Amino acid sequence: MTLGFCVDALLPRARGGGQLRMGLCRLGEAEWLQPGPDLAARAAAFADWPEGVQLTPKAEEPGRELAAMLGARGALPEVALSSHEDICLLSRADGEEVYRLIGAAVAWPTDWRPADKLGLPLRALHAPIAGYEEQLASGVDRFMATLRPGAIYGRCNWFIAPTEQRRWLADGEAQEQFADVTPANAGETLFVRSERQTLRRLPRTGAIAFTIGVYVEPLGALSPENVAMLARAVETLVAGEGDRRGAPAYAAALTAFAAERIPPC
Repeated sequence: MTLGFCVDALLPRARGGGQLRMGLCRLGEAEWLQPGPDLAARAAAFADWPEGVQLTPKAEEPGRELAAMLGARGALPEVALSSHEDICLLSRADGEEVYRLIGAAVAWPTDWRPADKLGLPLRALHAPIAGYEEQLASGVDRFMATLRPGAIYGRCNWFIAPTEQRRWLADGEAQEQFADVTPANAGETLFVRSERQTLRRLPRTGAIAFTIGVYVEPLGALSPENVAMLARAVETLVAGEGDRRGAPAYAAALTAFAAERIPPC
């Protein structure tokens, strides 16, 4: 089973609330990264937000290996400039079992800053996610430890944002960000972000490349089935997760908008 390259195609593969899960699917080589990226948009995004590139010395060799795999020159920043996806590198230090973030080239973050995460182990990276430690951490650790070179796995997620901008750094309280959203205008004022994420071990250095392709569409542009899924999902997020996502500020408007989109029997 594959993953598409737009919000409507990704959402059927995303978790619809309830317990956290990785939700991985195996991808072929041709499905790894988006074809035909908008290189001008990538260059402008990195020029506008240079802090999106954060590297430790340990990212140099894996970055060059990844560039060579993609037929590019240079290291991690050049690879991210030549692809639609933001890219993070994770690796284990000598004598350690945990994977740490050793490099990031991120133009379009979903409310995080690479400088705050550089050098952290996986569990600390995901600490803000409610339920991660209890429901997902051990499974993620096992997957990372056993991922073999050549295999590519993908997954996707979703967020509701108050902006269509691909770089989303939340500013202020959720009630303020979503203050103008109503059931009548939710289709134009709520934006659905989906991250198409892939994981692949680099054969020479053993580092893991984690790619994040960001796609954004207004709620009203999505299929009725996907709108209905999102309305159900916001009601069944794990305890604390809805608050982190700002759901109390927009859930009622989203649910009412979805009810209007349900096709007649």
